[in-house]
Amino acid sequence: MAKPDRGLGGTQVEGRHSVFELLVAGQRRVTEVLIAGEMDHADIVDDIVQLAHDLKVPVREVSRKRLDVESRTEASQGVMAYAAELPDHELEDLAAPPDPNAPAPFLLAVDGVTDPGNLGALIRTAECAGVTGLLLPRHRAVHISPTVTKAAAGAIEHVAMSLVGGLPTAIERLKELGVWVIGLDAGGEQSLHEMTLGAEPVCLVLGAEGSGLSRLVRQRCDVTVSIPLRGRLSSLNVATAGALGCYEIVRRRPVP
Repeated sequence: MAKPDRGLGGTQVEGRHSVFELLVAGQRRVTEVLIAGEMDHADIVDDIVQLAHDLKVPVREVSRKRLDVESRTEASQGVMAYAAELPDHELEDLAAPPDPNAPAPFLLAVDGVTDPGNLGALIRTAECAGVTGLLLPRHRAVHISPTVTKAAAGAIEHVAMSLVGGLPTAIERLKELGVWVIGLDAGGEQSLHEMTLGAEPVCLVLGAEGSGLSRLVRQRCDVTVSIPLRGRLSSLNVATAGALGCYEIVRRRPVP
């Protein structure tokens, strides 16, 4: 069983794609893989078992009932693993490209996002959009729980993350390091599609559904933008809003 998480988390990984990416990435020590014995083995499950054997990671076959007891999600797909906690990167490292030829930093920060399914979906979108770093507040936000790992479908292995004590202070530090901070909020001063930032080092900040960005976070952003809504509802799911925001920035960045 995984030890209690003290930082970012991610020690209990559930779901076939999540466990597969954990093993393929090879960034963290994996202590054990659990497979439900009575299920039909799809190709990806066979690949997981082979990868685990190649990496000398113990594979334990258990009953589906036993796996369900160990699981923390509603659908582990018969596969889960225990691993070392995700590495917590320094904020300064995320704000600076590793070499002069690397793309400008593209960071994503979450302010008060407490739904693990939403955070997992955001991380999956972030990885696909080329986000180079994720900022998570130590408080007022969910960390990398088993539900997050499942929803992220392996993306947590490929996005560097930093656990920050306070998001307003972290934003001020990013600005000192030359990163432009864009807040995505229903009360934004301009439309998302009208913003001019994107190619520069940027950090997109997302608030929780309903409450949006906190007052201190909003005040520290260089600019706040909103998504035009034409229907009767007043807001989008934060994962959907995040996807729109990320890809608007992608559209403005040079093709690698």
